[in-house]
Amino acid sequence: MFRLLNHYPNHYELTRKDLMVKNIKRLKGQYQKEGHPMAEKDDQGNFVHMDIVPVTYVLPGDYNVFVEEFRRKPDEMWIMKPTARAQGKGIFIVNKLNQIKKWANTSKVGPGASQVNLREAYVISRYVDKPLLVGGKKFDLRLYVLVTNYKPLKVWLHSGGFARFCTEKYTPDVAELDNMMIHLTNVAVQKGGEEYNEHHGGKWSIANLQFYLE
Repeated sequence: MFRLLNHYPNHYELTRKDLMVKNIKRLKGQYQKEGHPMAEKDDQGNFVHMDIVPVTYVLPGDYNVFVEEFRRKPDEMWIMKPTARAQGKGIFIVNKLNQIKKWANTSKVGPGASQVNLREAYVISRYVDKPLLVGGKKFDLRLYVLVTNYKPLKVWLHSGGFARFCTEKYTPDVAELDNMMIHLTNVAVQKGGEEYNEHHGGKWSIANLQFYLE
């Protein structure tokens, strides 16, 4: 999760989900062109060092390409997120193509292309259905960094930060796809749960997480 100061020039290039995907793809292409060590690939053509995000498409523009990938692996789950919203709003998980049509609004994908029903632009990513769990629960990390240079990249990592946890134990059961207490760590979502603890807000410090892992 990226959080940049709002006055930073072009901060939305990383904070908007679709633009972040675009920039990661652009970086991979640049590294390939330069023959950079980070562009190394395995026998299947996957990046060895830059496999940092799941397969992701931007809808409606990439709808037809997404459908091809979906049909190639029809048993997998996908997570859809609005490109420019926060606090877990508008996020849902799908495992069938017809579930996307619930979010209606006709949008032409391209010349002669099929129609896809969406209200706004979304990113759709292959869902990580076997995440690292702590106490059986999903969590994410909020880290603070200061980027002082891009070429060469120079990043200062703050020793603080925290982990945010779901209030309910994780399960990949398709019957629980709509239960965001299991799937989303956003505090705005979790604070509505019966198990939410207002004292610690479902958070651990990075130090406590390190201690647990060790």
